[in-house]
Amino acid sequence: MLKKLDKKLSVAPMMDWTDRHCRYFHRQLSREVLLYSEMVTAAAIVHGDAERLLGFDAAEHPVALQLGGSDPEQLAAAVTIANEFGYDEINFNVGCPSDRVQSGCFGAALMATPALVAECVVAMKEASRGAEITVKCRIGIDDQIPRDILPDFLQTVANVGVTSFAIHARKAWLEGLSPKQNRDVPPLDVQLVLDMKRMFPALEVVINGGITSLDQALGFLDQGLDGVMIGRAAYHDPAILLEADRRIFGVKRQISAQQAVIDMLPYIDAHLNAGGRLNQISRHMLGLFAGRVGARKWRRILSEGAHLDGAGPALILEALAAVSPDQGLQSAPQL
Repeated sequence: MLKKLDKKLSVAPMMDWTDRHCRYFHRQLSREVLLYSEMVTAAAIVHGDAERLLGFDAAEHPVALQLGGSDPEQLAAAVTIANEFGYDEINFNVGCPSDRVQSGCFGAALMATPALVAECVVAMKEASRGAEITVKCRIGIDDQIPRDILPDFLQTVANVGVTSFAIHARKAWLEGLSPKQNRDVPPLDVQLVLDMKRMFPALEVVINGGITSLDQALGFLDQGLDGVMIGRAAYHDPAILLEADRRIFGVKRQISAQQAVIDMLPYIDAHLNAGGRLNQISRHMLGLFAGRVGARKWRRILSEGAHLDGAGPALILEALAAVSPDQGLQSAPQL
């Protein structure tokens, strides 16, 4: 029996951003939000270093792996390997418009071939041991008319047993727009996603794209959607996650941004002792105090110093001292 995850709020998979260090940091801010890996290609997992690509800290749960690919056999092999790591969900990427994805004929390009998507997820479902197989898609690509093609896409994939879809409410233009432009230029069609939930009430529908606040997230949940996926806003202003447990999930938990930084110190120390560098973690923390007194100095201290040899927890504490204190900040642990 698959464990059903609460997807009322999740942090989107973002290439080069949502690595294991980012997810561990976000987990200090929220115990309930579902966290996603960067997209990892099935080929990389099958032929590469699985531990480097898939390893994560148990504290990151609930955590989902996003896979890219278009070869059912290779995707099944990747899921078989991923089983050993214990992800709570495995998500199939049918939405990324990057050049690398297009050249491999997967990601958003698969919106044109729903039958192949169905074949891929069948193979993934057969290989999975306990993790739900889900799909993240766009509303369409290029000259497709989303209102015409999206219902057929969802129905085709739902017919083979996929019950959970995260829908980025924008088209992807594979010709004429860069991956960066594809995140902003195509207009959002939120109403279409709402209509898909009404058309397919038995499906779990999560909306993604352009969401920047918990107020917006609550608004979508109130309109009947099953979940909201926040992307860049959660990365550039991660403090919005501090209120997520209480406001979105109804869980009483109080933590300050400063305390979340203190709670990161043992993890940072362990990473450094294993041969890592501070900036591999601190780069994900730069936006934590956005809009707060001392935020600029926090960013400057970390940006200028975290890449240097010997940089460690002391630099984090120096940067933290620049930020106006919160009530109830506990003392830093002795490392």
